[in-house]
Parts: sequence; C-alpha cells; structure tokens
Amino acid sequence: MNRRTLNQALVLLLLVLAALLVWRIGPVRQSARLATKPLRSAAAPRRTALPARPASPPIAAIFDQATRQEALALLEQRLVRANARPNEAVMVFRDDAAYQRFLARAGAAGLSILGQLDGINAVRVRYNSTDALLSELLDHTGDYTEVSANYTLRAPPVPAPANRADTTDVPIGRALLDFLGADGDPSSWGRGVTIAVLDSGVAADPTFLAGQVRTLDLGLGTTPGTGSEDGHGTAVAALAAGNAEGAQGMAGAAGILSIRITDETGMSDIFTLSQGILAAMDAGAQVINISLGGYDTNSVLSSAIGRATNAGIAIVASAGNDQLSGLTWPAADPRVISVGAVDGTGQQVTFSNSGPSLSLTAPGYGVPTAWSDGQRVQMDGTSASAPLVAGTIAAVLSQSSTLTGAEAAQIVQQHASDAGEPGADPNYGNGILNVGWTMNRSSSAYADTAVASTLYDPATGVASVVVQNRGNQMVQGLELRVTIGTTPTTLAVAGLAPGASATVPVNIDAAALQAAGQLNLGIQLVNPAGLPDQVPLNNRANGVVTAPASK
Repeated sequence: MNRRTLNQALVLLLLVLAALLVWRIGPVRQSARLATKPLRSAAAPRRTALPARPASPPIAAIFDQATRQEALALLEQRLVRANARPNEAVMVFRDDAAYQRFLARAGAAGLSILGQLDGINAVRVRYNSTDALLSELLDHTGDYTEVSANYTLRAPPVPAPANRADTTDVPIGRALLDFLGADGDPSSWGRGVTIAVLDSGVAADPTFLAGQVRTLDLGLGTTPGTGSEDGHGTAVAALAAGNAEGAQGMAGAAGILSIRITDETGMSDIFTLSQGILAAMDAGAQVINISLGGYDTNSVLSSAIGRATNAGIAIVASAGNDQLSGLTWPAADPRVISVGAVDGTGQQVTFSNSGPSLSLTAPGYGVPTAWSDGQRVQMDGTSASAPLVAGTIAAVLSQSSTLTGAEAAQIVQQHASDAGEPGADPNYGNGILNVGWTMNRSSSAYADTAVASTLYDPATGVASVVVQNRGNQMVQGLELRVTIGTTPTTLAVAGLAPGASATVPVNIDAAALQAAGQLNLGIQLVNPAGLPDQVPLNNRANGVVTAPASK
C-alpha cells in the first residue's frame, strides 16, 4: 500500500469513527453547529423585488364615466384578475342601512350572496355578468365605498431543491427545540390560551391531547380530511401546540381552534380569510396563525385585521416562499406579526421572502411535525416558521393573565436573537425566535452572550462580527478571539446592556486573502470570569472569507 492510499484509508476511518460518535451521542444543540460557510456580504442583495401588480381604478372613476361602455371597461379591469375568484366581487357598503337595502334586493339584481360580514357591512357575491353588476352599482352609487375582486391565497409553495440558487440550506431536524433554546417543558406551556389555526383543517393525531382541538365550521362546504392539502393545517397546528416527539409544538397545553378556510385544493380567498379572522375573534382566540398568503388585498381584510388587533389579538402570518423582497398578505399588513424562515445554521433560507416590514424569523427548513394519517414529516417553508412564533406567543400569555396577545407578541420580538445586520433588518426582521430567552426574561440570573452574525465587505476588507447580550444583566469585559487563517487576535467588546448588540470590526489582510484565495475565520466570544452562560455553544462561529474575483 503506497503512502497516498494509506492516507486515504486513514481519512476514511476517521470519518467512519466520527459518524459513529455522532450516532452514539444523538442530536446536539443546534447552536453548537459550527458550519463553515462563506461570510455573507453586507452589501449584496439576495432578493428580487416584488413584481408590480396592475392598479385597480378608483371606484369613483367607474361612476364618473361618460358612457356605460367606459364604466364597464373600468369595472372589468377592477374585477377580472388572474389571481381572483372568477365572477366574484367583494362589496363594502357605506353604512348598515345601505347594507340592509342591498341584502333585500340582491336576488332581483341578479347577484348571488356567497358570504356576509355583518360587522363590516360587506358581502361576497357571484355575478353572471359584469353588466348586471354595473347596473346595480350605477343605480345605487351612494351606497358603496368599495367593490373589489375576491383575491385568492394559498399555502406558500416551496421551490424544488433543484430550483434553489443557494444549496447550503441546512435542515433543522431533531435539533429544533435546542436551536430555539426551549429548555423548559413546552407541553406545559400555553395553558388557558386558544390559538386559532386558519388553514386546511386539523386531522386527528396522537400529538394532540384529548379535547385539545375544536373545529369551527364557517359553512364553506368543505370537510376536514377530504382534500389533498389537509396535512398542511395539521402540520401547522402541531408546530404551534403539538405534544409528541417528532411533532412537538411551542405551547403543548394551548387549545387549538381549527377554522378551515381552504377548499379541497388548498385554495382560499381574501373574503374567507376575513371571515375566519372575525370568527376566531368571536370565539375567544388570543392568537391567530395564518400560514397562507397572496400578493393582493382589499379593505375587507384590512378591516378584519383591524378589528382583531384592536381587541388585543396577535395575528401571525407566514412571509411567503418566493424569494422576493416583499411579503404576502396578510403578513404584509404592519399590524400582523410576519415571519420569515431560517435554516439549521440560523441563516435566512433561500426561498424566504423578506422586506422592511418583516417582524422576525424562525426555523423553516426541515422542521419536524405531524401530517394527516398520523404521518411524521419534515416541513419546509415559512408556513412552518409562523406557528412556532404563534405557539411561543401563547406560551408567554400563559405566564401572565394580564397580557394581551399583542403585548405577548411584542415581548417575543423584543427577545429575538439578532441576526444579519445589527438591529432590525429586511432579512431577519427583529431577529430569530429565541424561546429560551423569551420564557426566562424575568430571571435576573439568565445570562447568554452570543456571536449573532458575521458579515464581510470586500470593498473595505473588513469582516464585521455582531455580538449580542441575550441575557437579563449588564455584561462588561467581553473578549472576542478571532483566528484568521492561522493568525489569532483578541479584541475587546464594549459593555452590553440586556438585548444590546455591538459590531466588532475585524480587518482582513487583503494580500494574504488574495494569495490564499480564501481564509478560514474562527470566532470565540469569551465571557468575563464568573459569568455563567446559559447557551455557551452559541459563543462560537466559523466562516470562510473568499477573495473577490479579479477584474
């Protein structure tokens, strides 16, 4: 055996031994994952802008046209949309009297009422022709404040792996609870709190306790368990409040109010979503999860969101999976807690939407959960991220009877792990969901300092290391030990108040980088003597700085 063959054999043997060791030990804390990845550029955008949508002409413009043909063209422009229910309109009335008058004459006007929202004075109608609908509008111009398409929405699709530009996304898998710092017992969290899951319905599954799930029928003519998309609602509910290995939610003692808003194909619409929000509010839900979305909205959805949030209810929604700089509705509404996705290393998942209004992120790649027929799956998408946040809000609510859902949601955001650029940013919002810090926020003894992120700017040759105090006491005397290639250096970190972040610049030798092509970066945050750390393994990070391409 020659020396090269011997070396290869030794390497293979070491790999086998390492694999056996990992198998023997079992899952590790996700924060210990020291994945060596290219440092993300602070300057490089990762998202395509949300495509422009055709504008709807103002409703008044329809009434003001000189000819009926011109008015009809504007009405069709407003209602006939590829992303809307065909031959449907959502109509909002000026006051209750106008609303009641319409209900009495709708049949004679050739309009079929498909749904009513009495509190908002709005209806969903089917029309046989836009001409008949136009006649109704022109005959009763003063009764209407809004007429719009009934836009569709559905669970965000997950791109196939082959279509992802970034192949470094890492599944979270069995390390989910450790990644989130859920060091307590989630099965006891959320007691006395109701989470409404507006989705495809929730199937019977051992992860749910006896009596934990109740169903509210909106009378839509759909039955849970009959459609191909039914597993989606079950998966979402389990992540919020499941109680079994492989399907453990964040608030295992919370009640689940399942409100089916999708049809048998998994499709829903703006009006039905609005019905679901108001029904959840009337049924006493403190938290509403919506793992559905679309790219258009109307005043009815805005009114429903406003009613619920004004009542102190937290509405949580998935940001979308289209790799766009822009969120789906209802996540795009600033009153809604919008949730993007990160992978098992804490980096934004390739497909996750982003934008300035993003609230926070949570694991959304390879997340273990339940499905229909008792299945256990690993779910991808912001659909998985949102219920983890919704469940955590419910867990916070169960700690204090005086909090509203909106107040609990604010607490969750305030105790998120900083990521990406320091502070709030479009890719991570206020940060990554941190269940441990959130649930231990009242403990003065809880201490956790962390390497939050690393960014590299090739224009300046500076790697920025962001560190954060994720504990509840002031920390002085932190040190950042950085090894660039084989060269170690120690940098002082200014005092950090609870929740505060600081950026430590690390100069990268341009000549050495160019000569080597890339340099490994090893980072260790060292606490002052005597300060314990609740999550010591997030004090380390590895990365790779790559030389810019020659011009």
